[in-house]
Amino acid sequence: MENVNSNNKSYRNKELMAKILVYAFLIGFGLFVILPFYWMVLTSLKSAEAIIAKPPILWLWPNEWELSNFKDAITAVPYFRFMLNTVVVAIFATIGTIITTVLAAFAFARLEFKGRDTLFMFMLATMMIPGEMYVITNYMTISRIPLSGLFVDGGYSLLANQTWGMSIIALTLPFMTSVFYMFFLRQSFKQIPNELYYAAKVDGTTDFKYLLKIMVPIAKPTIITITILNAMGTWNAYIWPRLVANKEIFRLVTNGLRGAAHVDELGRPIFEEQMAATLIVTLPLLIVFLLLKKYIMRGVSRSGIKG
Repeated sequence: MENVNSNNKSYRNKELMAKILVYAFLIGFGLFVILPFYWMVLTSLKSAEAIIAKPPILWLWPNEWELSNFKDAITAVPYFRFMLNTVVVAIFATIGTIITTVLAAFAFARLEFKGRDTLFMFMLATMMIPGEMYVITNYMTISRIPLSGLFVDGGYSLLANQTWGMSIIALTLPFMTSVFYMFFLRQSFKQIPNELYYAAKVDGTTDFKYLLKIMVPIAKPTIITITILNAMGTWNAYIWPRLVANKEIFRLVTNGLRGAAHVDELGRPIFEEQMAATLIVTLPLLIVFLLLKKYIMRGVSRSGIKG
């Protein structure tokens, strides 16, 4: 009996130690993630003197809030024009992504055609290539798209003599498709029983009508998740807008607020304004994620049930 109690006690101690280690790891990882964000908020509220003070002032919370940093960050650049550009690009890019993703996912999940699985495998293989590798090829493609008679007279491309409409197209086109979202939605579509499709075909329903009436409503949580993630990805875009928006007024909010406006007369960065600008860009995404996280998790869980 004593051996049984001793074994139970030893097991409970091991279980308690395992829990302590797990929670210690999670807390440490959480602090590792949160501290940079906290330091960004702290710096955005400091004065210039407090930032460059030696030794550094390591406040847990500033004694005086320099809220003027946020005003300076917004007024130093055409902030509201950047916001308009970002919203317009996010709307068009998200609509385009949903259209291409739904059609491609339906084709790979339901339609039977020669080489379907091989083609899908090659498309998945492209996910292993970093997105930065596509920047040059995307730029070459966009720069060679002629717009004769569409927006301007003559054979101008999207990147030559750029107008606002042309810049929106150049900023939007690369974000109108995603292999990951195709795979993501295909997994949801494959959960729909084949019997529904065969019954619809017997009733004379076309593939497109079946897609709109049956598959899209059933996969609605996943489509909502893709919509949210794509809009957030467009908001976060930095390299591509920086490359193709050849005028300041055409930039998006991410690279617009990170421009040369937040430097002093000697070219040194004004850290408090830069951190305030970064916080202005980050907060909308954080709020959107907190409000819509249940839809994101619901879509992820539905797509991960069946391979």
